[in-house]
Formats: sequence, C-alpha cells, structure tokens
Amino acid sequence: MLKELGFYRGVNLGGWLSQCDYSEERLDSFIREKDFKQIAEYGFDHVRLPVDYNVIQNPDGSMKEEGLERIDRALAWCGKTGLRMVLDLHKAPGFSFDPHEGENGFFSDPLHQERFYTIWESLASRYAGCADTMLFDLLNEVTDKEYMPSWMQTAEECILRIRCHAPEANILVGSWNNNGVREVQDLCLQAEGKVFYSFHCYEPHDYTHQGAYWEADRRDISGRIAFTETGVSPEYFEELLQPAVRKAEADGKELYCGEYGVIDVVPPEDALGWFAAIHEVFEHHGIARCLWSWKEMDFGFADARMDAVRGRMRKLI
Repeated sequence: MLKELGFYRGVNLGGWLSQCDYSEERLDSFIREKDFKQIAEYGFDHVRLPVDYNVIQNPDGSMKEEGLERIDRALAWCGKTGLRMVLDLHKAPGFSFDPHEGENGFFSDPLHQERFYTIWESLASRYAGCADTMLFDLLNEVTDKEYMPSWMQTAEECILRIRCHAPEANILVGSWNNNGVREVQDLCLQAEGKVFYSFHCYEPHDYTHQGAYWEADRRDISGRIAFTETGVSPEYFEELLQPAVRKAEADGKELYCGEYGVIDVVPPEDALGWFAAIHEVFEHHGIARCLWSWKEMDFGFADARMDAVRGRMRKLI
C-alpha cells in the first residue's frame, strides 16, 4: 500500500524545522523549492519532514500559525514536484530523543500529553484532505523500554483523536531504542485501519556512526572501521529485519524505515557496500524507506562529497 501511495523511496529534510537554531534565516533558507525539485529529479518519491514542536506550538499550548504555514509551503512544493510527505514530530513537549535537549516528563505528565494531542489534532484538521499525499509520523525515536506502556496508550489515544478530524489518515508508529528495528516486535497497538510500523536502521551502529562527535565513545576516528571489517551483507540485514517482518505480517501491517544512512566520516565509496546490502533486503520485502538526510546533518546525500558516487547511489535507492 505504501508503494502504491507513493511512499517508497524517500529522503529526510533533517535540520530545517528540527535540530537547528530556529533562527528565521535557518527556517527561511535551509531548504527551498529548488531542493524539492532536485529531490524529485533524483528519483525520490517522497520527503520526510522532521518538525520540532516549538516550531508549531507556543508554550501555552496554542498553535503557531507561522510555523504551520511553513509546513503548508513545504506541502505546496511537494505538490508542484510530485512528491509526497511524511510529517514527523521530531521533538514533543517533554520529550526528545536527544537528552541534551533537556525535554523530559512526557511519558508521565498528562499536561505534556495533552499538548501532544493538541498538536496532532490541529495537524489532522488542517491536513484532513491529504490522506493520499501525507503520512503522520507520531513521535521520533522513543528511547527507553520503560516508556513503552505509556507510549502505547498515548499513541492509541492520539490515533483516536486524529481519526476524529482525518478518518482516512495514514499513521506511522515506532517502538523504543530510538525506533530500533529489533524493537518493532514490542509494538502492541489495537488501532486498526491505516497504521504502519516504523523503524530506523543504522546497524551496525559502530560503523554508521563512527566519529560521531555527539557520541563520546565514538568521537575518536583513529581506528576507522572499513566496510570489509563489518561483516555486513544482505544476509546480515535479512537476519536483522526478520523479527520485524514477521511481526508486521502477523499483525497485518506494513513496515516503513523512516531513517537509515552512513555518517560522512566514512568515504562514500566505502559506504556504497552498506547501502547495496540494505537495499537488497528492502527490495526483497518491499519495505518503504527514507534516507537520512538530504543535506548536511553529517549524512548529506546532496553534499559535494557524494558527487562521485551519487549516480550509483541513485540506482541503489
């Protein structure tokens, strides 16, 4: 169904309305219409738009019209270029996948949860007519397993509230361990209809995140890991994804990989082997996916460093 809807080969617009300094300059200029045109020309069929709650919601819980208009503009650019959009709430009131954000309390505080519901009710009402061109990605990368009981209850309630405004909305829900693929099997949703299981895949993490300056144990790149040292192959990803595939089949759901990629510390020629292996398995199982990320953000597909391999990457994607 996702493939038929046009959500099969996507790229994230990370760092635009999320994980940024929120300056007007950044919000106005980091991504423009020309980016959407280029994304479509490269053969992608959709974008995933991460949005932090503070871009579209005021501290008192009211919605920011100027922030919503930025989403409107992105959706209009999608329409002009034939792209679809996954709308991802990347940071919520009281929760961020990044502990340095200082957001906490979401999974135990009804006030935070109510603000979360307000966001999605507002978005569902605004985009109720976009069921064929937009997916709602409820929350990015729940971190700890202890949050799962609360998260499942909150997700169920949020889906019910969305359905009141947009009965045909397509909705993505991920599990814990930063939306880990192994953790898809821990999803326990009663919601029926157009609900899809989301996961992110950066495995093996030591390879895809080597030299990551935001992870203290991986900043040192003196012992860089080459692809040939990883043991990664299509068989590796087949084994990794099998539990998620079985879970989705048992529950009558489809899988969507909302993020995957290799850090720019890894030479692009070396990273190609990783992409070839994971894409072979994606294709085998018909798994929709969305590359992290379009530009910069330490994973940029459009960055100059990718010029020599981008043609081959496009064939893989």
